[in-house]
Amino acid sequence: MSLPGLMQPTPLTIPLIFERMRTVFADGRVIGHDDATTYGALAERVLKLATALTDELGIRPGDRVATFGHNSIRHLELYYAVPLIGAVLHTINVRLFDDQIAWIANHAEDRVVFCDAELAGQLAGVADQLATVERVVVMGDDAEARGVLAGAHGHGVLDHDALVAAHDPATDLPELDENDACGLCYTSGTTGDPKGVLSSHRATVLHAMAACMADHIGLHESDVVFPVVPMFHAFGWGLPYAAPLTGAELVLHGADSSPSNLGDAITRHGVTVAAAVPTIWKALLPGLHDGSIDALALRLVFVGGSASPRALIEAYDDLGIEYLQVWGMTETGPLACASRPRRRHRGLSRDELLDVRERTGTIFAGLEARITAPDGRPVAHDGVAVGELEVRGPWIASAYYGVHAADRFNDGWLRTGDMALMEHDGEFRIVDRAKDLVKSGGEWISSVELEGHLLAHPAVADAAVVGVPSHRWDERPVAVLVAVDESDPPTLEQVRDFLADRVAKWWLPDAVEIVAEIPKTSVGKLDKKLLRGQLDVVLD
Repeated sequence: MSLPGLMQPTPLTIPLIFERMRTVFADGRVIGHDDATTYGALAERVLKLATALTDELGIRPGDRVATFGHNSIRHLELYYAVPLIGAVLHTINVRLFDDQIAWIANHAEDRVVFCDAELAGQLAGVADQLATVERVVVMGDDAEARGVLAGAHGHGVLDHDALVAAHDPATDLPELDENDACGLCYTSGTTGDPKGVLSSHRATVLHAMAACMADHIGLHESDVVFPVVPMFHAFGWGLPYAAPLTGAELVLHGADSSPSNLGDAITRHGVTVAAAVPTIWKALLPGLHDGSIDALALRLVFVGGSASPRALIEAYDDLGIEYLQVWGMTETGPLACASRPRRRHRGLSRDELLDVRERTGTIFAGLEARITAPDGRPVAHDGVAVGELEVRGPWIASAYYGVHAADRFNDGWLRTGDMALMEHDGEFRIVDRAKDLVKSGGEWISSVELEGHLLAHPAVADAAVVGVPSHRWDERPVAVLVAVDESDPPTLEQVRDFLADRVAKWWLPDAVEIVAEIPKTSVGKLDKKLLRGQLDVVLD
């Protein structure tokens, strides 16, 4: 017979983070693109907004409240106000196509949308398709934006700041169940319709706690955290909750992700920790090298979304900035893995440690990972066998919102669609997306690994590798490249010579295509589906 523990059953809910932010770290700063506040002042506005949501907008527990905006203080207010009243924050990806935006809002049955003033025209373009949206609130004092949306939507359009100012702080918030939903984010939908990931309070709190662990991201009250990653994508990688949990200050850069604006924010605010995709860190390198970006305080950049080329990791090491690869997806909360050297890596040379840090890493504490064969059976963790990566744990999706997708799950494990190999102690390396592996003569070629090597070529600004039909080998790799100098692009022979001592001979691409730009998805990943459709190549 089991013996019950004698511990208090306090639910893990967003109010736990909010109260710590409001009281313990009230003097912590939040710095927007053109404004700033403290966590204490932010909390006061959050409580007023909570009242406005319930008393004026009629939002009830379980209702979906959408945001259509960039990284800002007003957006951060909604990250707390909406869950505090038991409603669900739905962050819409503003980079999606109009038909996807409308489909997502209708599928989620959003009742209210909070929209950045500068995005009013974009939202107005789909306003007549939003079947369930009753009110729109403009984030920013902009009468013209309100007029544009009022004309398009046909319902009352409110001003965010006026809404906050008109209400008293909430004093009687509902008791929340930790398993209740608090956040909804849709995948980018490169294949089929986007799928909704519905996160619970418990999952969100545990994810924030895990992110703060030393061997994961390792945040401290003394940190100034700069999430370049959009707050509309994958819950802002959880940083809107993880940073306030530790008291770390937040820098929110608005809509401008240009190297000059990001570099200025790093310099002016003494950023210590920043998060973005590899292309951002590559774009910032010139400013870091020539001194126009003062990154003396910057101790850590953590990088996800796609694999980082070795040369980029080395470049940041040379600057004295730790470059940490992380892995995850919307379905994993999103952070689930970090590539930090382990105890068994002590004593390795710099080159050997770079080999380690190029790998995907080790799953976060609290989660489990395995690789499986096509029939779903586990594959040996011997560092050689390749299978599909599957994960499970308390902040991993168990299903999609309102969609039957049983094929994405295997006996309680999430099928990630990533192909990986795993060591006996759980360290793993993703070799490719299952759909992006190139099958040549019965053998697999990793497009991800080839891309990493190609990005190290001095004449290559951007690179993608896709498989194209081959009469002889089924598929062969083609390198699609953006040249540093458009007038002198790298040739196939130069590319093959560069790769010759880096990969097996049969991995060498059979063709090179030079393009002005490689298509990206709404979250900045290589859009290989679109790229394949653009290529008209069949090899012998």
